[in-house]
Amino acid sequence: MPPVILNRSVKPLHGAALLALSALLFSLMGVGIREVSLSVNNESVVFFRNLVGVVFFLPLILLKGFAPLRTQRLPGHLWRTGYGLAAMYCFFYAIAHLPLADAMLFTYSAPVFTPLIARWLLKEPLTKRMLVATAIGLIGVLMVAKPSSALLGGQALIGIAASLLAAFAFVSIRQMSDSEPAFRIVFYFSLFSALISVIPLSWSWQPLNSHDLWLLLIVGLLATASQIVMSKAYSLAPPGQIGPVAYLAIVFAGAIAWLRWGETPDLSSLIGAGLIFAASLLSIQRRRT
Repeated sequence: MPPVILNRSVKPLHGAALLALSALLFSLMGVGIREVSLSVNNESVVFFRNLVGVVFFLPLILLKGFAPLRTQRLPGHLWRTGYGLAAMYCFFYAIAHLPLADAMLFTYSAPVFTPLIARWLLKEPLTKRMLVATAIGLIGVLMVAKPSSALLGGQALIGIAASLLAAFAFVSIRQMSDSEPAFRIVFYFSLFSALISVIPLSWSWQPLNSHDLWLLLIVGLLATASQIVMSKAYSLAPPGQIGPVAYLAIVFAGAIAWLRWGETPDLSSLIGAGLIFAASLLSIQRRRT
């Protein structure tokens, strides 16, 4: 993916608000994945998550045809799909083979890489404020997730790869958003991901009951909505500027775990959540003229 210099208006407050909403939807999706993964394998979860994303757009196609989905940026969509789908498989592998706290750390640490990648590929500015906000947010994530010694094992490299690939996916969304609306980016990601993920599904297919199917439907809808909102967010502001807002996902996940499973946060988690909120506010604060 060659570097591109983009010139567009920046709306950090709107972008940050949408990214926070995306983080909430992503956290709710995580609850669904945690529930459905008790009886459904990763290959099935990935495929149905993407298939639901394609079906989500059927009403639009039926009403307006394929005209709104026509694109001149097919290579860009393929890059975005490659990054995003590879990150998805890595995340699921991490969840299956690492302690949940460690997997959460990898899932929510992609903002560490986004400012650097955005600087490299898009030539967007990298300020000290962005770096400080990213570091504060990462410290907050560490305090909430409390990673174990497994974080230093060889399998942890898969989790690191997941975060790095996700960061590339975020930046690729920003790169295409000068001409591609959010719904089109998500449609092609879902379409190409469904076509690719059917390959591993072919040798790992398992029968699903109605309960599993309902959970997979909910996961797919939450994932698609989260992707659309996230794509819109990154079209409004550079990933390096609003990226730390994505750390809020771990705060939302902690709150949901408390409500759903009675997992009470300790003092370290509360302090970490405060640092994450501080990083989010610091990242979107307007620079003085």
